[in-house]
Amino acid sequence: MPLVFACIAPHGSEIVPELAGRKLGAFLPTREGMRSMASRMRRAKPDTIVVASPHSLRLHRHIGVVTSENSSGSVLEGDKSIRLRAKCDVEFARALVEDAEGAGLPVAGVNYGADKGPLSDLAMDWGTLIPLWFLLRGTKPKPKIVVVAPSRGVPLHRNFEFGTVVGRAAERGAKRIAFVASADQAHAHRKSGPYGYSPSAAKYDEFVVRAVNEGRLSSILELAPGVIDEAKPDSPWQMAMLAGALSIVPMEGEVLSYQAPTYYGLLCASYSRNP
Repeated sequence: MPLVFACIAPHGSEIVPELAGRKLGAFLPTREGMRSMASRMRRAKPDTIVVASPHSLRLHRHIGVVTSENSSGSVLEGDKSIRLRAKCDVEFARALVEDAEGAGLPVAGVNYGADKGPLSDLAMDWGTLIPLWFLLRGTKPKPKIVVVAPSRGVPLHRNFEFGTVVGRAAERGAKRIAFVASADQAHAHRKSGPYGYSPSAAKYDEFVVRAVNEGRLSSILELAPGVIDEAKPDSPWQMAMLAGALSIVPMEGEVLSYQAPTYYGLLCASYSRNP
């Protein structure tokens, strides 16, 4: 059973204790949710973690798959920073590109620096680094990663189809694969926030939490574009990919935590295979 674990993980820097500052207590439920998620992933023992992040490469109308040998980066908050470096699973990344191209999907494999070796290193964005700060640390041996960059210029159903490619590629291989939908939810919960306030924010987050609890994550494909635009989430594209993978490998979802302590919603949800 190569697809062994999946999750929806937030990427707000305040959930990392080293970066939280005075907000340490406000984000405690999410931090505990992430620690529980990390524990579950360690038990699943993945060889490779596929991370779909909304803050990686922004390709015009194309889904990006990182084919570099390494990915490294840092997150800075005030005078505090964290840094992470990970080895990439180039073999699995290239297989995803080939399979997606064969399925007629708009996909591009991307590298940076050198063709191979230590200088083949694509910058790790915070949407990738923050979840992996919890999921990789303390895990031995450390899994390799594959970073996937969804595109907002690609319809949700096409991101869903890419998720089916991930599910099929995982199932036919020998490697144990985990899929992480790095996703903060609605960003319009507070008038004082950078995106202002919209009542659609709470409605959107309630819809997503209910979809996870009821085992129908694919229902996000039915959300009206206006609701998404008003709620301002950065989650639908990655969650559509996860829903596509789940359509190939059914898994049981569980909400570990949800909160909106500031202007954006944070959801921790884990998915495991039924025995």
